[in-house]
Amino acid sequence: MRSNTRVRNISLALFALLACAPDAPAQTRAGGGDEAALRENVRQLEAGWNSKSGAAFAMPFAEDADYVVINGMQIKGREAITQGHQRIFDTVYKDSVISLSVKQARMLRADVAVVHVSAHLKSTPAAGAQEGDAVITLVMTKEGGAWKIVAFQNTGVAAGRN
Repeated sequence: MRSNTRVRNISLALFALLACAPDAPAQTRAGGGDEAALRENVRQLEAGWNSKSGAAFAMPFAEDADYVVINGMQIKGREAITQGHQRIFDTVYKDSVISLSVKQARMLRADVAVVHVSAHLKSTPAAGAQEGDAVITLVMTKEGGAWKIVAFQNTGVAAGRN
């Protein structure tokens, strides 16, 4: 009898603990229209870069977005992202082409996603024929039905590590 009471008490304690535990955040693969919208933002980045338009490149960013450049410099806000990219498109990256490929889009919540993107940058022979790879981590939020990039982290990939 005593062991039945002990088992019942343990079972009740476990049930109470589970009932009081906070829900684990949803972390699922993006699907349907949301995934298409997330991918469209990445496509817009690529198209903006390849057309050498700072405004087009920055279009998918939130007004107050945080952007970490591949060299570690931090930029704050869509306007600064627009201006900074237009400067590099007019100078050091004017003869470059970027290819972006979404590797993973994961929903953290219904209105928050993290997206990992592979990037390959190539400049023309006239610009020194340089190539490089990077991994880009994007955090996107959905506000008013539209997905915007709120954080962008660009990390260079060392040769032979991709």
